[in-house]
Amino acid sequence: MIKGFKEFILRGNVIDLAVAVVIGAAFTAIVNAIVNGLINPLIALVFNASSLDKVGWTVTNYNGDQVFFGFGMILGAIINFLAVAVVVYFVFVYPMNHIKERAAAKAGVSAADEEPKLPTEQELLVQIRDLLEKQRS
Repeated sequence: MIKGFKEFILRGNVIDLAVAVVIGAAFTAIVNAIVNGLINPLIALVFNASSLDKVGWTVTNYNGDQVFFGFGMILGAIINFLAVAVVVYFVFVYPMNHIKERAAAKAGVSAADEEPKLPTEQELLVQIRDLLEKQRS
């Protein structure tokens, strides 16, 4: 049982996942600081609000109660997500794809060689027709 656990833990993908979680947690703090310290104040200037949480509109219902519809938090979350996605792509994904392409070029394997060319619909229909003709005779 311990041997199986040891093999599971020492697999490359488990360690990669653990590293990704740790880096992601640390990276989230950086992105949140950028969004809260730079982007949110710029947006708050446009909407004349001290915080994005206060951006929205108030509606009075039929009882006379005030109901606040705040889209500022949603806008902040979208900006936060886009900031994380952009940085993750340009810091992690793009360089790793470039490194893989260079390694494949050194090995003499191109991306076109890795993926087999699939037949077109017309070629598949011709093959089906030929197989049906063979079955009939």
